[in-house]
Amino acid sequence: MDIADIATREYVEVDAGKRLGKVRSIFDRENPKGIVVTEDGDYAGVITQKQLVQSHVEDDTKAGAMTRSAPKVELTDDVRDVARMLVEGGTKIAPVFEGTALWGIVTEDDILEAVLENLDALTVEDIYTEDVITVTEDDNLGQVINLLRKHGISRLPVLNDGSLTGMVTRHDIVDVVVRDMDKATRGDRRGEIERVLDIPVYDVMNSPVETANLGDSVEDAVSRMLDNDFAGLVVTATDDDGEVLGILTKTDVLRALSFTEEDHMDVQITNIKLLDTITREAIRADIEEVVDKYQAMQVQHAHVRFHEHKEKLRGTPLIQCQIRLRTNKGQAAGSGEGYGAETAFNVALDKLERNVLELKGVQADEEYRGQLLRKLGEL
Repeated sequence: MDIADIATREYVEVDAGKRLGKVRSIFDRENPKGIVVTEDGDYAGVITQKQLVQSHVEDDTKAGAMTRSAPKVELTDDVRDVARMLVEGGTKIAPVFEGTALWGIVTEDDILEAVLENLDALTVEDIYTEDVITVTEDDNLGQVINLLRKHGISRLPVLNDGSLTGMVTRHDIVDVVVRDMDKATRGDRRGEIERVLDIPVYDVMNSPVETANLGDSVEDAVSRMLDNDFAGLVVTATDDDGEVLGILTKTDVLRALSFTEEDHMDVQITNIKLLDTITREAIRADIEEVVDKYQAMQVQHAHVRFHEHKEKLRGTPLIQCQIRLRTNKGQAAGSGEGYGAETAFNVALDKLERNVLELKGVQADEEYRGQLLRKLGEL
């Protein structure tokens, strides 16, 4: 399926010179997934609601100051490829071009609605994220903000005595912070911040929480997300059990759509714009080479994440690279830093290789132990 089948020419557009106060009011009034920014009639970028709720930029600031790039899509691009672009770009909207001219946009919801009927073959268990970070009702907003930043996520399930009681999102927190900060005078600002960060999660969380079970079809889960404008569902053992097993997000579904049955593994790259002297193909090939050293390992998902530090050396930024593999033998990861994405990746890859070989050694020891016990049992 080509993007031409689902892209829309209906989108919200603002000039780069428009005040952010006006842009915020558009999000409040129309709730778009994103706004296209133009300068002198030409496409300049997009502004997402996520950017605005994370920012304390004054309302008089021009929209151009908040504009960010988004993956450019052609009308003839395949839906799977565009799903991957949205995941890697960390955005919910992409501009669609016909030649060099902006034609329209496509959103993650457009893609999910178009493929909804094809998702009944998948269950939540097939694609959900197991490693979920949680907080308790008594944790404060300062702790939550640190967790969101550290793990690069946007929402946290809230537990009480181990059972699910709510959900707190980045939007919830920023909404409280901005609302209270608007009341503060310039001299009171620091005190207001400290008081807001001490607010317990219980006071701002959403409850009850929409959940899904492992056996639910992805079609049903996505339908509920689209109908209720949810970005994700908490995965629990049963409807009546508050035990949290993981989380299913729209990004998980898009990632599943971008998976192919080709000979090469599918590698998700976050912040792909930081790649300099290394390509996606080289990254995939290098990871495959490491994995091939352990033939029994089947990679279910590979994620490479780049993060740029402010420090630079002769103009080249210090980059942190994290590689994480989810396999049938457990998880393997490696991280490293270096000036430039290629150097950082190579350091992380070396650490990953050592961890994979260590995992291989553990598995070999377990197999040897099992063989020894069987032989002793035969005596």
